[in-house]
Amino acid sequence: MTPNTTPAPTDACPLYVDLDGTLTRSDTLHESAMLFVRANPLNLLRMLTWLPLGKAGFKQRLASAVRPDPARLPYNEPFVQYLRDEHARGRPLVLASAADARIVQDVASHLAVFDDSLGTNAQADGINLSRGNKRAAIDAHARAQGHGSWAYAGNSRDDLDVWAGSAEAVAVNAPSGVVASLQRTHPQARVFEREPLSLKTVLRAIRLKQWSKNGLLFIPLLAAHSLDPALWGAVFLAFIAFGLCASATYLVNDLLDLPNDRAHRIKRNRPLASGAIGITTAVGLGAAMLVLAFVLAFAVSIGFAVMLLAYTVTTLAYSMYLKRLALIDVLVLSGLYTLRIGAGAVASGVDLSNWLLAISIFLFLSLALVKRCAELEELADDRSTLAPGRGYQPRDLASLRAMGMSSGFMAVLVLTLYIDSQNSQKLYAHADWLWAAAPVLLLWVMRIWLKTGRRELHGEDPLQFALKDPFSWATLLVMGGIGFVAHRRFLNPGHPLP
Repeated sequence: MTPNTTPAPTDACPLYVDLDGTLTRSDTLHESAMLFVRANPLNLLRMLTWLPLGKAGFKQRLASAVRPDPARLPYNEPFVQYLRDEHARGRPLVLASAADARIVQDVASHLAVFDDSLGTNAQADGINLSRGNKRAAIDAHARAQGHGSWAYAGNSRDDLDVWAGSAEAVAVNAPSGVVASLQRTHPQARVFEREPLSLKTVLRAIRLKQWSKNGLLFIPLLAAHSLDPALWGAVFLAFIAFGLCASATYLVNDLLDLPNDRAHRIKRNRPLASGAIGITTAVGLGAAMLVLAFVLAFAVSIGFAVMLLAYTVTTLAYSMYLKRLALIDVLVLSGLYTLRIGAGAVASGVDLSNWLLAISIFLFLSLALVKRCAELEELADDRSTLAPGRGYQPRDLASLRAMGMSSGFMAVLVLTLYIDSQNSQKLYAHADWLWAAAPVLLLWVMRIWLKTGRRELHGEDPLQFALKDPFSWATLLVMGGIGFVAHRRFLNPGHPLP
C-alpha cells in the first residue's frame, strides 16, 4: 500500500471526538455493566455498593472488573469514515470521553485514527470527564499541543457545554433539540443525522414474530374440541401476557448476549447488537412489558400467573447460564415449549393428559436440536471454534443430528401408541382415521431435518421457518382435517385431552 503523502495542514484545528453515542451507537458504561452481570447475576448487587464512590469511582471499579471488546462495539460507520478521511488529511484527532480512560484508550488503539485520548481517571484526579470538566480538559490538552482553538464532535445535551468552548462543532446522532441549541451558537455546525427509532425497529427488538410460538397455548382447547367463548377469551388474554413476558425475556437475552450476537453473521443485525436501540431503552421497555404481563396473568388466574413466573425464571436462567451448557440447553428449550401448552391448559381449565405432554416433549426436543444443528452448520468450515455463547463444537454435529432425528421419530411413535389407546377410542368416533396423521407428521419431521442438513434453515428458529414454509402449513391443515374427520362430537372442556 502506498503511504499517504498528503502534508498535514499547518492550521489544522484538532478535532476532539466523544465516544458514547457519537463514535459508537451504544454506551460503553452500559456495555460494561451488561458484561459484568452476564458473568454473574450477583454482580448487580456489587455495582450497587459502588454507587457511593461517585461517577468516576464507579467507572474505575467497573472498568477494573470488565471492559468491552472494542472490536465488537457498534460503531457509527458514516462518522468513522469521516474520521478516517480527516486522519488521512493529517488532521489531529483525539478521542475524549467521560468513559474510563482505559476503555477510551482501548477504542482509540483499535481504530488507529486517533493521536491521543482523554478519559475519566479516578486514580489520577477523581474527576468525571463530562460537561464543563471535559471542556476544561480539552482546552488544556489543545493548548499543551500548541493549538489555540479546537473542534468537538458530540451527541448529547451534556455536550453543549463543551461545544460552547469550541471553534468548530460536529453533531453526530444528536436529538433534534440538541442540534437546534447547537446551531444557535454554531450555525455552520456539521450534522450527521440521527436515525429515528421506528416502530418497526422496536417490533424487531421485542421479536413480535416469536409470539407465534405462544399459539401453543391454544392447543389444549383445540384438543378438547371446545368452542366456549369464555375459555377462548381467557386463553387469548393469556396469549397476550405470555407474548409480553417472552418479549421482555428476549430483550434480557439480547442484552446479555451482545458480544456473541455481534460476532454472529445474522444476529449482529439485531436492533440491540447493531445499536439501533440503546441499552437503557431496552431495559425500560422490558421492565414495562414484564409488569404488564403479570397484571394480565393475574387477571386470567393465579395458577396461570404461577406458570408464567416459572417460564420467566427458567428463561432468565437459560439466558444467563443454561444456554452455555451442552444438551441441558436443548432440554430446557423443549421444556419451555411444552410449558406453554401446560400454561394454556391452566388458563382454560382443561385437563392435560400425559400423551400430549410426551408428544410435545419429544417433538420440541427435536426442533431444539434442529436449531442447534442449523447453527453448527454455519460453523462447519471452522475447524474447532466453539459456537458463540454455546457449549458445542462443529464436530458435535453428527451426534446432535442423530439425537434430533431420533427424538422426532419418538414423537411419531408416541402418537401411534396414543392412536391405539383407549383414550383415542373415547374421544374419536373413528379413531382409525388418525393413523393417517402418523406418516404425515413423520414426513414433516424427516423433511425439516433434510433441510437442516442442506443448510436451508440458515441458523434460524425452526418454528419461524415453518411459519414461512407452505409445506408446513399444508401439513398442519392435513393433520387438522384428519382429526376433524375422526372425531365424533365436541366434548365438554373438562374432558381429558389426548
